[in-house]
Amino acid sequence: MAGKVKVGIIGSRFEADIHAAAFQIMPDEAEVVAVASPTPGNPEALAQKYGIPRVFHDYRAMLKERDIEMVTIAAPNGLHARMTIDTAHAGKHVVCEKPLCMTLEEADEMIDVCRRQGVLLMYAEELLFTPKYVQAKRMADEGAFRKVYLVKQSEKHFGPHGDWFWDVQKSGGGVFMDMGCHGIAFCYWFLNRPVIKSVYCEMGSYVHGDKTRGEDNTLCILEFDGGAVGLVENSWARRGGMDDRVEVYGEGGLTFANLLNGQRPAHLQRVWLRLRHREGTDHQGLVLPRLRGALELRLPPRRCTTLPAVPVARRPQSPPARTAGSSRKFSWPAIARPGWA
Repeated sequence: MAGKVKVGIIGSRFEADIHAAAFQIMPDEAEVVAVASPTPGNPEALAQKYGIPRVFHDYRAMLKERDIEMVTIAAPNGLHARMTIDTAHAGKHVVCEKPLCMTLEEADEMIDVCRRQGVLLMYAEELLFTPKYVQAKRMADEGAFRKVYLVKQSEKHFGPHGDWFWDVQKSGGGVFMDMGCHGIAFCYWFLNRPVIKSVYCEMGSYVHGDKTRGEDNTLCILEFDGGAVGLVENSWARRGGMDDRVEVYGEGGLTFANLLNGQRPAHLQRVWLRLRHREGTDHQGLVLPRLRGALELRLPPRRCTTLPAVPVARRPQSPPARTAGSSRKFSWPAIARPGWA
């Protein structure tokens, strides 16, 4: 590709809006020239907001545009495989939103078709490019924490951004399908892609059982070759706003980063403080933040009262009965596919 990459977006709501905004950050590299969505009014609104010149209500019509070189797919999960295959057959590169698709069989077909057509199939996982998280990984790779034994990633809020997520026929599952893929990808990447020995998940529907057959709260434990563990926590059942953070624990220190607090990662390491006493003696010191911006460690107690969902606390507090629960443990080699990174 020479010059700007001409991009078409399939989708017109939350994720498509993020894609369009992201491309405007890099105007010298890419230009969105078309958007396609079957929902009347939605693609027109997105096009007007971002100055996109062409609007389609059928993505297959957009794929016929010869100048479009790459397509980003921001449609419901159940459509990812079909749209990716159609885009590949049109000779265009693909950026597909998470999760990649609904089943392992669909994933195999998407990869095989794109390989045969000679186009790139790229997976839109933004956590691997989040500045705070990139900085945390850089510190780990430089040995700041010595050997890392635990990586935690958590994303929680009170429900998905689109109503179609509640329908497992369109989404493929509940909160783990929606957000667990982020945490798994993050832990795998952060630890430099070691072999995954086992995966254990605890899933339950605690709050939204009237809306979906999928789970709304999950805990996933990944056991990696070499002894490190990944802990992924996800929830659509968390009241009080959104929480998105990582924690990294090593033999020599730790770091954490909260995307919703404007602090840098706080790197804790053992340091020595020379305390001048009257006797002039030296003492081993405290564990202190290495980086400025570690105020996350010392939030005053009153900060807890500023959560945006204070009115929720006035509602009856008896939680609904747990409607479903399950746990799974399986060996990674049982599902891994040849050639997967």
